[in-house]
Parts: sequence; C-alpha cells; structure tokens
Amino acid sequence: MEISLNKYVSDSGFCSRRDADKFIEQGRVSINKITADKGNRVKPGDTVEVDGERIKSKARVQTVYIAFNKPKGITSTTDTKDKNNLIDFIRFPSRIFPIGRLDKLSDGLIFLTNDGDIVNKILRAGNNHEKEYLVSLDQDITSVFIDKMKNGVRILNTVTKKCAVEQVGKNAFKIILKEGLNRQIRRMCETLGFRVKTLTRIRIMNISLKGIAPGKWRYFTQEEIKAMQAMVANSSKTEEASVWKDGGMDE
Repeated sequence: MEISLNKYVSDSGFCSRRDADKFIEQGRVSINKITADKGNRVKPGDTVEVDGERIKSKARVQTVYIAFNKPKGITSTTDTKDKNNLIDFIRFPSRIFPIGRLDKLSDGLIFLTNDGDIVNKILRAGNNHEKEYLVSLDQDITSVFIDKMKNGVRILNTVTKKCAVEQVGKNAFKIILKEGLNRQIRRMCETLGFRVKTLTRIRIMNISLKGIAPGKWRYFTQEEIKAMQAMVANSSKTEEASVWKDGGMDE
C-alpha cells in the first residue's frame, strides 16, 4: 500500500509532518537514492532517507508520549547547535521532538513524542485545545487588567480570543488559552502596562504538570493517551486547516 512521503517520514517518528515537508522542499529526502519531490509516494520495499539516514517504517517504531517540566533557560528546539536545547537536556535514547514550544524564559509543561500525526492534530488552531498558565507580574493586578485580559488584547495586528482569567494573588493570575500567538501572554501583559516576572505552563489539554519536578519527565499513562486520542479524533487533517501562527503552543 502506497503512502504519501511526508506522512511516511512523520509516522516513522523522525519529525513532524510539517518538518518533513520542509526537508523534502530542501532536497534532503530521497527515495531509493533519488532526491524526492513533495508529491512523491512511498511503496512497500522503498528505501527512504533524510540526509542519508534511513527512515524506519512505522511498524518498527514504538510510539512514545512524554510530559516534560521544562526549566527556565532550556530552549524548545531539537537543534543541537543550541547548547540549551531540550533534546540534549533530556537525553532520551531514541529520536523525539516537542509538540509546539515554550519560551526560553518560561518554564512548565511541554509534550515530546515521535508521533508526527498527533503533532499536527494538537497544533491545529481550529481545534481549540486548552493550555493553562500561572503568571506573576511586576506589580499588583487590577480588576481592569483581568477584564481586558479576558476579553481580548490587541497584539501582532490582531485581537486575542476571549479566554478564562482568574486572579490568584496580588500580582498573580491563571489564564487558559485556546490559541498560541508568539509570546502571547507576555505581549498581552506588556500592552496593558505590566511585565511578566514568571510564567509557568501548568496544563495542556487533559494533562497536568502536577507531580513532575522541574527538569524531570514522565510517560503519558495509557488512560491519558486514550483521552488525548479521543480529544483529537475529530481534528482536521487537511493541509488547508489553520495552524497557530508560531507553530503552536507558545505562550
């Protein structure tokens, strides 16, 4: 049975489908030693390579889902040229990649996986998957600030979507987002005259940061995997579906 090249590469756990498309466009992918094009398909028996590294078929790869408590200062990238990249920090024995990103100055929950399909489904903007954050500011919060954060703030030539915001201290609040504009929370606060001191992502969809110490990770439980798969079951799979502007899950 034939399969599209980008799906074959992402299913292998090598990278997300979006990155697979980039690698193909850059001429870094080959089928049977011939440089591949974006529309190519893979047949049984074909040999697929990225930068000369052979890609294993999905049947030979065990799917991995990890919840990681990223410390401040670690970069959400697989680029080993960045000495603070999270892949070298975690040192997982096989290839995994993050689902979305979390700012270097922020800490908290980030997912890593080798399942390229679920990456696309989680990052689709229209799927409205929740991310919850705990934020502290450089000054006391006002009711006007909370109201404006809830109802939308103009940043990056758009207005943020309405969201749930709850004050939890003199200068701290929780916020639940269903979008992921670049440095969204920091930009929203700066627009309203506040500066973020600390920003921690404490939940993504059905999975909480609770019980994961800074710098540590754990596997998803089978119950969590089933629940997440149910949540993304109806997620758009089309290339035309909108994706969060920064690649997803930034704060």
